[in-house]
Amino acid sequence: MFRGFDTHYGYYCGHEDYYDHRTVEGAGYWGYDMRRNLTVDRSATNHYATDLFTDEAVSVINRHDKNKPLFLYLAHLATHSANSYSPLQAPQKYLDKVKHIKHEKRRQFGGMAVGLDESVGVIVKALHDNNMLDNSIIVFSTDNGGPASGFDLNYANNFPLRGVKDTLWEGGVRGVGFIWSRLLKNMHRVSNQMMHITDWLPTLYEAAGGDVKKLIKPDGVSLWSALSEDAPSPRTEMLHNIDDVRHIAALRSGDWKLRLGHTYGGNWDSWYAPPQVDDDSAAPLHLFRSPLSKILAQPTPPPNWSDVVISCGPKPANASSNCQPTRTACLFNIRDDPCEFNNVAASHPDKVQELMGRLAAYNATQVKPANKPIDPKSNPKYYGYVWTWWKTLDEDGKESYIQEGFNSIPASSKNMNKFQKPKTSDL
Repeated sequence: MFRGFDTHYGYYCGHEDYYDHRTVEGAGYWGYDMRRNLTVDRSATNHYATDLFTDEAVSVINRHDKNKPLFLYLAHLATHSANSYSPLQAPQKYLDKVKHIKHEKRRQFGGMAVGLDESVGVIVKALHDNNMLDNSIIVFSTDNGGPASGFDLNYANNFPLRGVKDTLWEGGVRGVGFIWSRLLKNMHRVSNQMMHITDWLPTLYEAAGGDVKKLIKPDGVSLWSALSEDAPSPRTEMLHNIDDVRHIAALRSGDWKLRLGHTYGGNWDSWYAPPQVDDDSAAPLHLFRSPLSKILAQPTPPPNWSDVVISCGPKPANASSNCQPTRTACLFNIRDDPCEFNNVAASHPDKVQELMGRLAAYNATQVKPANKPIDPKSNPKYYGYVWTWWKTLDEDGKESYIQEGFNSIPASSKNMNKFQKPKTSDL
């Protein structure tokens, strides 16, 4: 709501429990977090989040006026970690399909992924049943690399790429996904065109018939022609991040990637192979036949499966030590070395200097971060243990608290704990 959408169903925080929909955030604050538009939806309690969002997406499709265009954005909770007390959650119906996975945490993650996979099939079937599929563009994508090997209490897999979520290694910044549409001119292939997440807006806008030139200073560029026709990408450079607080930065230009600094003291800078399953314990294929496979029949596989698999060869003995990004900038050729085994900064000083100049140019345009410290008045305990907005802005931009009496109490006041919690009936 209020971001161009007609309806919203979901949660406000960055994660939540898959069943009770409570969220624990920094400072130990916790509360219920599920809304239909602006109204707290208590009916979601004890219903699995993936299934709830799937049902809602199908309902939107079924109700939609077929004479009008539809933009449906579904940001699943799966396979994100829930709260720390129970981070990986999947119902038995999904876990039954991954019994072959021996590692308990990977099996739980697999069950969550099965639910996500079946959700895609159910939604595609809804488009098919409503005669909307042939004129649809379906994009499935991640927003970052996976939290592997126990990072964030999760067991995703980026291997053989280096690093995890919230690092600037390829395992943290390289997204995977697919586009399915009968509107694509060149189908059944693997795309390696450079693309940044900000490119989706102009890309989909153009695909829907919009004039990209009418967009006001978009951060991204349209890749619709490149993706549809397998043409070269108009994007040749992307800034992964500049964070002057954590002292990290990374930039990709063509085949080259420059990176400085590290997160978590470098403790998540390695390569994390997932726990293996025995070759003879693979799940029977019939377990994964879904509504999607029935509708699309047997999709044509890529012409060469080696195009899908990243292979970097044996890891050099010095792979973990040849890049010390807190001391000096590291340089990698990502086309030839996607696993970031070999820091070649010493043999390409001119390229390092060039990319350092590009980083400086980007940094010169930055705006001051708007991060603010945790406000004790945002604690859900003051609002019936529900995550909600706690401030408003008037027409002059002046902030005020919605809770009567809070405006006279300093934000850091220890007396906040003495303020009486409102009754649920008052919310």
